[in-house]
Amino acid sequence: MDKIIISDLRVHAILGIYDRERITPQEVLINLEMHTDIRKAAESDDIADCVDYEKAANAIRAHAQTAKRLTVEALAEDIARLCLSTPGVSRVKVKVQKTQAIAFTGSVGVEIIRKKT
Repeated sequence: MDKIIISDLRVHAILGIYDRERITPQEVLINLEMHTDIRKAAESDDIADCVDYEKAANAIRAHAQTAKRLTVEALAEDIARLCLSTPGVSRVKVKVQKTQAIAFTGSVGVEIIRKKT
């Protein structure tokens, strides 16, 4: 299966359980692999046959900025559902990381894989 990859989508979001995380948006990194079949798009060279990854990235960014989730797990599930609602996407791997959550780390987060049922 082919993949569309979005790497290091940076979003500032309210995400976390601590008081300080509920007040000040923090940087969140989102990485995606959306599985699809790109053969038709490659043959036609027509954007109409492609998964619109800019539209997907914008929808994910907008959701993350406004969802105000408590956990990265919940945000990752939200993002997976958004991706799977995109026409042509059959499976998705989502990684959500908080870059400022724990001192002396680059980031902490979760990675999930979901597919259409």
